[in-house]
Amino acid sequence: MSEKTGTFVVTNAEAESAVLRDVETSQVHTLGSNPGLEVDDVLEATVAPEPPLEVTWQVIEIENRRRIELVDSDLEPTQHAKELAGDAEVGDLVTEERAGTGEIHVLPLPGEEVESAAEDVLADEETIARAARLDAVRVEVRRSVDDGVLSVRYLPD
Repeated sequence: MSEKTGTFVVTNAEAESAVLRDVETSQVHTLGSNPGLEVDDVLEATVAPEPPLEVTWQVIEIENRRRIELVDSDLEPTQHAKELAGDAEVGDLVTEERAGTGEIHVLPLPGEEVESAAEDVLADEETIARAARLDAVRVEVRRSVDDGVLSVRYLPD
């Protein structure tokens, strides 16, 4: 095996080891040591297998390290998000690129399912991986139970 450069999310971190997941391929890399990483750190880094067995990995270089802020907003989805939801079937995911970078995901749902769906999005490690792929630094979850709309905004810095 050889070095690999990519964007990784730290999914597990202990004093003596850490686990990275490549946000593009979902490949998991268990590190033989922890160079000060914490769960949910996002790294643009180069990793390589540790000799001689090449069972665990080591971080060769970290080009960028950041945290993605997850915000459970008390704001309602924007009027535009509500319009996107209105044009979709219940349960369909509507995605739209933001001007510049980032995305907005809108999900029309039955009103009674909006709260649990928002909790699921905030707890799902894939939310952070998706934000990392989109170069977002903030994920904002907005909801309207009355309108049956869940909005997830992946925002750049």
